[in-house]
Amino acid sequence: MFNQLRTYLQSRESEFDQISAERKWILGNISNYIAKKLGTGEVAQLVYVCTHNSRRSHFGQVWSQVAANYYNVHGVKTFSGGTEATALHANTAAALRRAGLEVKVVDESENPTFEIYFDEQTAPIVCFSKTYDHELNPRQNFAAIMTCSDAEENCPFIPGVDLRIATTYNDPKIADGTPQQDHTYDERCAQIARECLWVIRQVRKV
Repeated sequence: MFNQLRTYLQSRESEFDQISAERKWILGNISNYIAKKLGTGEVAQLVYVCTHNSRRSHFGQVWSQVAANYYNVHGVKTFSGGTEATALHANTAAALRRAGLEVKVVDESENPTFEIYFDEQTAPIVCFSKTYDHELNPRQNFAAIMTCSDAEENCPFIPGVDLRIATTYNDPKIADGTPQQDHTYDERCAQIARECLWVIRQVRKV
């Protein structure tokens, strides 16, 4: 794992006390789901859902996969999707770079594909904006993790889901184009990374 990234993750671990007891109870449902799947020899599939699949859902997908690698929890596969496809926002990619990930743009289309690396040996996490029911996402036996209230309200039913749970976050897009832009994205990136790390670490304690 890249040194800068490892240092970033250690910093997020030191912030676990910032997660409230109520929030830990919600997140613990994801930990329990993962542990149950892995305990029966299945793959734990996590799909992070947000309206446009451009910011928070990608943070969730990336940080959960990184956390599984960091804690050596095998059998976790992460995905993301939206109620509509737009594009992974450039500010999202920039925040991931600042956290220590290597982010490469594979194509320059209106909906570009990104390869996101956390070390030099492991295949990248491939990210682009898509709907939650895209062919590359699982259609059954998965947990749908709703990262924004709009997606939670507008997706009343997701077929094939084992667990549907809302872990909503404030949208960093409110700071786009302002002096607070990078700080706001870094703050949301860190919050989601912190909670994804906590979820995966708890799997080992279930």
